[in-house]
Amino acid sequence: MPLEAFAPSTPLTFGVELELQLVSLSDFNLTAASPDLLHLLARKPFPGNVTPEITESMIEINSSVHSSYAPLLAELQQIRDTLVTAGDTLNIGIAGGGTHPFQHWSEQKIFAKPRFEHLSSLYGYLAKQFTVFGQHVHIGCGNGDNAMYLLHALNRYIPHFIALSSSSPFVQGHDSLFDSARLNSVFAFPMSGRAPFTLSWSEFESAYYAKMERTGIVKSMKDFYWDLRPKPEYGTIELRVCDTPLTVERAAALAAYLQALCRDLLERREAAPGEDAPVEDDYLVYNYNRFQACRFGLDGLITHPKSYENVSIREDILATLERMEPHAEALGSLDALRHLVMAASDGSDATLLRRQYELQGSVEGMVHAAINWFRGERRFRRR
Repeated sequence: MPLEAFAPSTPLTFGVELELQLVSLSDFNLTAASPDLLHLLARKPFPGNVTPEITESMIEINSSVHSSYAPLLAELQQIRDTLVTAGDTLNIGIAGGGTHPFQHWSEQKIFAKPRFEHLSSLYGYLAKQFTVFGQHVHIGCGNGDNAMYLLHALNRYIPHFIALSSSSPFVQGHDSLFDSARLNSVFAFPMSGRAPFTLSWSEFESAYYAKMERTGIVKSMKDFYWDLRPKPEYGTIELRVCDTPLTVERAAALAAYLQALCRDLLERREAAPGEDAPVEDDYLVYNYNRFQACRFGLDGLITHPKSYENVSIREDILATLERMEPHAEALGSLDALRHLVMAASDGSDATLLRRQYELQGSVEGMVHAAINWFRGERRFRRR
């Protein structure tokens, strides 16, 4: 179908989507509990929204639209508490984390929904391998051109969000040596990666999307698995590179950081993508920087796309967080930035999971700890 018009939304409003793990409390493996959980949650008021995901051992929660950090955090905490109560009723655990550390894709069940069944038919085993868990953040844009500008101006900050959210070091029982192994599953899809370069919504609509639709490869924006993609029906851009954090507090802080960055970029103090160099120069180091963030997390080294200077991801994040302070003060999110400063200094959730594996001596013990972290308990945090 033709791409719908970009529906303007209030600039810098934001919302969060979180994909969550449903875990058996007997063996700490994933369990196909989403039909029962969704049935239970449908019988009572639910803050935000909850929907199925591609396999039955996962669900997705969506916040409402917010303009500031504190109400978003409060809603995510209310959603968490509602989910935990429902999980206790069904005797299942709910956890964050970008991958479950020892589930096997072949054991997963596709959720009975036409779109998911179509994806399973199209992508084969990749659909079940997509039992990975991410955080998506939507940022409101006043018009389509601003959306396309932000889509590309944010490209150099993508490693920040990968590193700060990384929570998927283990895959099928083994340490992958990646801080974010989840993104390797996403990159397997043909429509993943980055969006094509255009700063004009009309050009994107007519010169790119219309041609792609005519090929028959795509039918809607949902068919693109880009790191950042526009969502015209919401009037937003959507950041899709984050692992689901272990806590809703980290999820809210990441969303607030993106909001502050977008406020800064919209002031147009940095050169626009393609303005002072050929378009592709802005993306020359993109894939390698993204790899560094996935592989090494906060300890990675990235190359600045304009100066070609090699910089530590951790130091680049800390410098940027400091630069964002005036925006965070205006937006009411200084506490979110402080949370991320501590995360950048102390280590990501991937580091925390590895420490827990060493302490517990098993991947099952690590999952147990993750369930407790999501509940808001801190007794596993430091030992």
